[in-house]
Amino acid sequence: MEVLTELLQTLRAAVEDRDVGYLVSWWFWLRGGTDPEARYRITEKGRTFLVRRTLAMIDRRMLEYQADRIETVLTAHRCPGRVTGGRVTPWLIRFDVIPRPGVKVAAVKALAEELALALNVPAVRVARRGAAIAVEVPRMNLPPIRLLPLLRMVTDIPPVTAILGMDEEGVPILIRLPSPSVAHILVAGTTGSGNTALLRTIALSLALCHPNPRGLALVMMDPRGSGLECFDGLPHLSRLVIRDARDAVEVLTSLLRLMEQRDRRGETAPPVVVFIDELADLLMVGGKEAETHLTRLAQRGRGAGTHLVAATQKPTAAVGSLVKANFSARLVGKVASVEDARVAAGRSGTGAERLEGRGDFLAIAEGRVIRFKAAFVTEEELERTLDRLGRRRPSLSDGNGGAQKGAKENMIRPSQSR
Repeated sequence: MEVLTELLQTLRAAVEDRDVGYLVSWWFWLRGGTDPEARYRITEKGRTFLVRRTLAMIDRRMLEYQADRIETVLTAHRCPGRVTGGRVTPWLIRFDVIPRPGVKVAAVKALAEELALALNVPAVRVARRGAAIAVEVPRMNLPPIRLLPLLRMVTDIPPVTAILGMDEEGVPILIRLPSPSVAHILVAGTTGSGNTALLRTIALSLALCHPNPRGLALVMMDPRGSGLECFDGLPHLSRLVIRDARDAVEVLTSLLRLMEQRDRRGETAPPVVVFIDELADLLMVGGKEAETHLTRLAQRGRGAGTHLVAATQKPTAAVGSLVKANFSARLVGKVASVEDARVAAGRSGTGAERLEGRGDFLAIAEGRVIRFKAAFVTEEELERTLDRLGRRRPSLSDGNGGAQKGAKENMIRPSQSR
């Protein structure tokens, strides 16, 4: 009864103040909300937070306290604004801030460190979201998203489509490489961001969705020899993981020949996905020849069923004309600076430098930015799954992944695609 009286008093105050946004939210709340799994929680000051029913109970007083702290910090730094509400998701709490007229968005973004200090969290991300400014506060001590259980949840996955993880609402995020808006993917993030783990997740999910090796060919280049070597012997691989830059250039030459042959015959199958862990190292060691080959593959590969998935910890060193013009899909984790965030994302204002790390990513494609948690697979799960897929561990006579015996001379023979 006390709660109902409180809500009615808040509604009466909204009517008197003609708070249309609040009244609309109240109407949705009475009807159960637009999402059957969500409901509106209304605080004492008329702020409206959308909370999924499946989440643990969120303390209304905590939401009110954090909203007040945000307003206090903004006012103290002469950037006044009002927190109108927000959304509570499995991974974060988003506060929607309406700044006072005349307040610059850049000035609010510059207060990210002060806001994190006031809220006692490691970092917050501030980004424009429609007519409001979103202040995203991470929820602490959450379990990681596991790839294998997530794969069991998702059905009818299209061909050459990888699972990335879950967005802030807990919805699985997939990426389809043959899509014209994707074609090739750049994964960027500093040490600890989880970019190599995400590269493994993409590769493993593709292999699991194509259990027949004849339906998908993988090529892996790992100049550092620390991220993809576990995939050695997987039947989807056209050869062992390549660790030497000179061998990588030879393989790129073979891929170019295959692409040209497919172009003449109008073939696209089986699809070929080329993984590169640390693009900057490959470009530095492989030189102009490696860059030229990668550029041609990026420009014409999609039409021949060839896709590039490249990761780098140094976006400012790797992102040149090759990446800017041909990698339209970006998966950006925590980076070291605002400049790295701008270069990696291909646009400014994403706030990638304020991400948490450890699998906290932004997916950027088609002009949209989606924050998501990357799916994770443990070393034990990875080893067990690769063995189940038919991995045959290479012998010492196979060498270091270069031009070893038994490798397909022309990568994937054109006759295979018929």
